[in-house]
Amino acid sequence: MQQANSVSARLDRLPISRVHKRIVALVGGGMFFDNLDIYIAGAVLGVFLSTGFSSLELNAYFVSATFLGMFLGTVGAGVVADMFGRRVTFQWNLAIFGLASLAGAAAPNMEWVVFLRFLCGVGLGAEIVLGYGTLAEFVPPQQRGRWVSTLSMISSMGLLVSTLLSWALIPVFGWRIMFAVPGVGALIILWLRKALPESPRWLEVKGRFSEADLVVSAIEREARAEHGELGAPEWRPAVAPGSIWQKAFIRPLVLGTVLQVIMFAALYGLVSWIPTFLLKQGIPINQTLGQSALMSLGAPTGAFVARLWVDRLGRRAAIIGGSIGAAIMTVLFGQATSQVAAVGIGFATFALIYFLLATIQAVYLPELFPTSVRMRCNAVCVGIARLTTAVVPFGVVYLFNNWGVAAVLSTIGGLLFVQAVTMALLGRETGGRSLELATDTMSRPVSDYAPVEAPATKAVP
Repeated sequence: MQQANSVSARLDRLPISRVHKRIVALVGGGMFFDNLDIYIAGAVLGVFLSTGFSSLELNAYFVSATFLGMFLGTVGAGVVADMFGRRVTFQWNLAIFGLASLAGAAAPNMEWVVFLRFLCGVGLGAEIVLGYGTLAEFVPPQQRGRWVSTLSMISSMGLLVSTLLSWALIPVFGWRIMFAVPGVGALIILWLRKALPESPRWLEVKGRFSEADLVVSAIEREARAEHGELGAPEWRPAVAPGSIWQKAFIRPLVLGTVLQVIMFAALYGLVSWIPTFLLKQGIPINQTLGQSALMSLGAPTGAFVARLWVDRLGRRAAIIGGSIGAAIMTVLFGQATSQVAAVGIGFATFALIYFLLATIQAVYLPELFPTSVRMRCNAVCVGIARLTTAVVPFGVVYLFNNWGVAAVLSTIGGLLFVQAVTMALLGRETGGRSLELATDTMSRPVSDYAPVEAPATKAVP
């Protein structure tokens, strides 16, 4: 028999406590090493060439294998997590990522590195789909944006740490250390994640009510010990399972895909090309890497700003305003001719792009779909966006060779403006709502944008 009150109502009325912070740490640790490993590619590829370990052709296979693995990992994780649970998928993806990365550090030749990088990519692609959606299923709606964007802030530190580790470790230990560090880190997090509970929302959808009740009761006990007596949950029926093949999901799938594609285009069309852009603007080669490191500080800064403001502004206003701001700063970056201007504008551009990444990918996307199909729908949006990253470099090179840096940055700025318009036309506000209610906003009138508190109703004992 179904329990009288949905576990979602019981979770939504809880204050933030140590159990939530523990989940943030366990999920965030894996996402940090995931991002760290993604960004080491730029450092090791140059070393492969300079030491004769690889060729340009094999380097291209390395990059392609990484993205192919990430695409398959993204799609696979969405299916597995909705069918078999968030926790077990988390464990498998970290094991694949950690072991493949460590094996890559011991690879005898570049062909083995490419193959192991493909396997590593499978684990890397899974983490981004699982992490944000899983935490969203534990955190109360009034603070969901703040805590889920905290994951994005932790993850974005991988860019800065990767830059610093490459500078400090490769000259001493060689390129292999850059695979060993995230591999060991992933396996440590894998062991620690034994304490990660299964999502009770997912358990409820699967009809495993007694297991869901045990998980929520344990969380309630911790919250009660820390904060005292808890308020009674509003009455809400148990959530029924649903199919991914529903007309109601067309709008959020289109919206989520467009937002993700544009964000990936901005990341891989701008962030990865910063040193080249600086050189073309007359800034000496010996200063470009240092200036890129300074700009990369904008990544955790932008995610931190999202942590502070996304719940206050609302998702819709944050995405529209952030997209317009990022579009302007991207175009201005293309006009910078001095080192000071390039670093200052570049920092602001990074901050706005990573503010958007935290708001869109971490906070908004998991809120667009119900628990029964959340990971699969997220995987569709992110998976399509990953496929576009295969053509972004060719587009950058074409624009760069024919019209210069300004054309590349103006195109990215235009895409960010398109993102703002798309959100204005299709987006709905999901802030402050239970995950089970937030999905309903996608079928509401466009005028209904304000975050809505869950109504106070008579509690069931």
